[in-house]
Amino acid sequence: MKTTIQEQDGNVVAILEGSLDTAAAPETEKAMSPLYDVEGKDIIIDCAELKYISSAGLRIFLAILQNAEEKGRQMYIKDINDDLRGIFTITGFINIFKFI
Repeated sequence: MKTTIQEQDGNVVAILEGSLDTAAAPETEKAMSPLYDVEGKDIIIDCAELKYISSAGLRIFLAILQNAEEKGRQMYIKDINDDLRGIFTITGFINIFKFI
């Protein structure tokens, strides 16, 4: 699992590559921790290269969303594939997150 964080067009973008399964979750959570400190910018999680997400990965996404909302920011999920969309739909998270 690879995580890259960068600024793009005035937003902070986390680019995820690989499978965010239970084994990869602790390392990914640590790599995404700078997102908790973002001020005045929205967060975009780019999932174009994310192949799988487990419940542990969904928990990370939810924690980042809650933190962003507490600071008056938005979080968006970008470019999920059909398999990921199915996971988000089955869990009901499709109604919690904003997708672009």
